[in-house]
Amino acid sequence: MSVVTQASPAKPEAFSATPEREWRPPSYWPFVIPALVVVLAIIIFPWVFTIWMSLHEWKVGSPTTFVGLANYLRLPTDPRFVEAIGHTLFYTALSVVLPLIFGTLAAVVFHQKFAARGFLRGIFIMPMMATPVAIALVWTMMFHPQLGVLNYVLSLVGMPPQLWVFNPTTVIPSLVLVETWQWTPLVMLIVLGGLAAIPTEPYESAQIDGANFWQVFRFITLPLIMPFLFIAGMIRMIDAVKSFDIIFAITQGGPGSASETINLYLYSVAFVYYDIGYGSAIAVVFFLLIVALAALLLYLRKRMLWTSELGDGA
Repeated sequence: MSVVTQASPAKPEAFSATPEREWRPPSYWPFVIPALVVVLAIIIFPWVFTIWMSLHEWKVGSPTTFVGLANYLRLPTDPRFVEAIGHTLFYTALSVVLPLIFGTLAAVVFHQKFAARGFLRGIFIMPMMATPVAIALVWTMMFHPQLGVLNYVLSLVGMPPQLWVFNPTTVIPSLVLVETWQWTPLVMLIVLGGLAAIPTEPYESAQIDGANFWQVFRFITLPLIMPFLFIAGMIRMIDAVKSFDIIFAITQGGPGSASETINLYLYSVAFVYYDIGYGSAIAVVFFLLIVALAALLLYLRKRMLWTSELGDGA
């Protein structure tokens, strides 16, 4: 018996030496270059030029003189700048905390199923769509001590009239009232997205265990929507710390300088007193303050995530 073996086809031998390919620019470079030009022209160059201006004494109509860090060293000794930092932090804290609280409560309410829920949601988010100047004009009339509707409402419940934005003590809380009214719907929409993503199994288990509404919210809903609250808090913090239009249109930093934030003081220095160099130094410090606050929120979020993972592992 003969065994017939079929010879396998010969494999091509590998090339002993592969010539190195010459480097060629990627084919997508023509599409990347316009984006790089835009980034350099719109983002990088203005900041580099701002830092350069902050190192000079530059007033409109006067020659530019290099002063190094003198503008930055002047900031801690400027009482108006220090006061503006305090106003900014106070205004930002209230403008973040209050919308988070009321927005979360509104999201929990509108997450329930009831008649005309969609219509009421649309009504609730309407303040977010209005322009800031129009909002400022309406609230300015409402804050009027004699003709404003707010003091009329207070009189109906037997409370004395208030000066609102005309009193240095109440001007910042009054402005925060406008900010809260306008941006609570944004927080509500973000938290509603988080509530819609929560599975129903934890709620069913809690219902079987006999948990009440507060226990369900405290131990199930709140921990699960915490990432969404951090996102909403970061958006509100960045927006509130650089708020300008509402404050300027209602009080212009007054009465006196009681509501003057860093943004308004920067505007006064650069465009009222025409001190471009000192105003640029304020802008650089203001930017660093925003970055520091955003980094703090990110750190707190990572810290909370790490703590929750440890708790789950235990």
